[in-house]
Amino acid sequence: MTDPLSAIHEFLPCRTPQRWIENALANQDLLLIDHAHCEKKAASTALSLMYRYVDNTDLLNRMSRLAREELRHFEQVLAIMSKRGVRYDHLTPARYAAGLRKEVRAEDPGRLVDVLIVGAIIEARSCERFAALAPHLDDELASFYNGLLKSEARHYRDYLALAEQAAAGPVTDRVTTFLALEKQLIESPDTEFRFHSGPV
Repeated sequence: MTDPLSAIHEFLPCRTPQRWIENALANQDLLLIDHAHCEKKAASTALSLMYRYVDNTDLLNRMSRLAREELRHFEQVLAIMSKRGVRYDHLTPARYAAGLRKEVRAEDPGRLVDVLIVGAIIEARSCERFAALAPHLDDELASFYNGLLKSEARHYRDYLALAEQAAAGPVTDRVTTFLALEKQLIESPDTEFRFHSGPV
């Protein structure tokens, strides 16, 4: 196990349920379509932070790099889908991100701190799921998902560092609040399979 992955396993409140892994393996086309949506949304989130917080140089630099990487991942997923004859289409979003954002405070600096913590958790969970899925996938997809681990792990660390910077100190209490919510979203039954859904 790589050190970045070990840190993510320590950070997250639970592992992905085996039932979700079974759902993913049974719905690989849907997995890829939603994965593409997730990469596009991650880029959009980074860009929206850049537009909203124009005076935060560190945030601007980190989010600019993150947005470029996420869009590159989006292109890579689309290429894999095209090779496999999987059509990119609209999907209803998972409850996951919206569920986490319900706890985001309305006013800054609390709002920025919370949005960054949510970003860190989403990136960490993505990384954990790539690692959980890779051993069960064909060589091409396993290699791709293993290749994403390093960048996703860095994104999670970048988000946490920016959250501490925005809070001018530790954010442990807020992280704990969001991780408790995340555990509930990951472990409780879901109505439809998505990359960040609970078990269906």
